[in-house]
Amino acid sequence: MSKQDGSSRQVTTGPVDDSATPILHVDMDAFFVSVELLSRPDLRGKPVLVGGTAGRGVVAAASYEARRFGVNSAMPMSIALQRCPNAVVLRGDYASYSKYSKRVMEIFGEITPLVEPLSIDEAFLDVSGARRLHGSPAEIAWTIRERVRAETGLTCSIGVAATKYVAKVASSRAKPDGMLVVPAADTVAFLHPLPVSALWGVGRVTEESLLRLGLRTVGDVAAMPHDALERAVGPALAARLGRLANGIDPRDVHTTRAEKSIGHENTFHHDLTDPDEIRRELLRLSNNVAVRLRKAGLLGRTVTLKLRYGDFRTITRSRTLAEPTDVARRIYDEASDALAELVGHGERVRLIGVRAEHLRPSGGGAMLWDPDEGWRDAERTIDEVTAKFGKGAVRPATLVQPGGERRGERPRPGTDLDDDDAAAAAAGWGW
Repeated sequence: MSKQDGSSRQVTTGPVDDSATPILHVDMDAFFVSVELLSRPDLRGKPVLVGGTAGRGVVAAASYEARRFGVNSAMPMSIALQRCPNAVVLRGDYASYSKYSKRVMEIFGEITPLVEPLSIDEAFLDVSGARRLHGSPAEIAWTIRERVRAETGLTCSIGVAATKYVAKVASSRAKPDGMLVVPAADTVAFLHPLPVSALWGVGRVTEESLLRLGLRTVGDVAAMPHDALERAVGPALAARLGRLANGIDPRDVHTTRAEKSIGHENTFHHDLTDPDEIRRELLRLSNNVAVRLRKAGLLGRTVTLKLRYGDFRTITRSRTLAEPTDVARRIYDEASDALAELVGHGERVRLIGVRAEHLRPSGGGAMLWDPDEGWRDAERTIDEVTAKFGKGAVRPATLVQPGGERRGERPRPGTDLDDDDAAAAAAGWGW
C-alpha cells in the first residue's frame, strides 16, 4: 500500500461526511517497537529495530525513524543494519506485546461487539450500531485513538470508510498516529490516483505484470477492459482487482475468523545440503503442524511443501490427499515425497516449510477405511503425554539429537499479515 515511513501521510483534519462509512480499520503504529519504548523512553526519536541478530535474524518491527532508511519488517537483519548502521536492536518480548494487544482489543470491544481482529495489532470494526451511544464513525475513531493513548501509552492509526478494503488503505495512508475518513461518495476519487500496489493482494509479481501492461495506478486497472485484464492475470484475480479498483468490497466484519491454513517453516542459520538432515527438519515441522491441527479440531486436505534455496529461489509443491488428515506421519510422507524431487543433488537449502490447507472441522463422520488409524492413535497419546509432562517429553526418535529444538522456526498462522509490523510470524520467535 502506501509507504510505511510516514512520508505520504494523509489525515482528516476538519468536518467530513461520514454518514455512510461504518467500517473502521484500526492499526497500531510500529506496535512492537512502541511497546518497547514504553520501558525505554530514552530511545524515542532514534532508529529502533525489534528482531533477531544471530545468524539469519529478521526484522520483526522497525520504528518510523528506521523506516526512513529503507528498513522494513521481514527484512534480514544484516541488510537492515547495512542500511541503518546506527539502529538500536532489541530482542523483543512477545508476552508484553500480547498483554497490550489484549487491552487494545478490549477497548475496541467496549465500543462495538463487531470486532474482527486481523493480527496482534490490527482489527476491523463495524460501528453501525454504536452511533447512538458513541457518535458518528469519525467521532468513534477519535475516541478510540484517545482511549488507546490514555490507557496504554500507545498510538494507532484509523481508516474510516464504507468498506473494509478502503478502510484498510485509509489507515495505511494515515500513519503514524492519524485518522483518515473516506466519504462513500469519494471512494473512487480516493482510490484511483493510488499505485497499483495499493490493491489488496497485489504482490511484487502481480505488480510487475500490471506495470508491464502500462497499469500504474488503481484508476488504470479500473479503466482496463476486463477481457484484457483476464488475459494478463487470470479470470479470478482480474474479477477481484476490477471490483477493488472501483471500491467494491461486499465483505462484512466477522467476529470469528476461520484459519485458511496451518503451517510452520524454518530458515536455517547455515544452508543445508544433507537430504537426511533436511528430512529430519521436515519431520519436526510436520509434527508441529499436526499438533496444531488437532488442537484446533481441524483436518487438512492439501499438504504444501515450501523450499527456498541458497540463491533465494523459492519453490512450492502441493499434494491433495484422498482423505483430510491431522496425522503428522501422513503430512510428512506427502511432503517428503515432494521433497525427493527437489533435493539430493548438492543443492543448498536455506528454508523449508510445510503447510496444511483446505481445512475443515474434524469429527465429520468416520471413514470407511482409515489408513492412518494407528498413527493417529499414537499421536493423540503423545498429545496427552505432552499436556501432562510438557513439550518434548515424547517425540519421534529421529528428532532426539543433541542441541534440542532448532532455532528460528516461524509459525505460519495462515491469516493475512499487514506489512507494518504485525510480522511476528515473518520474523519468528526463535531469537
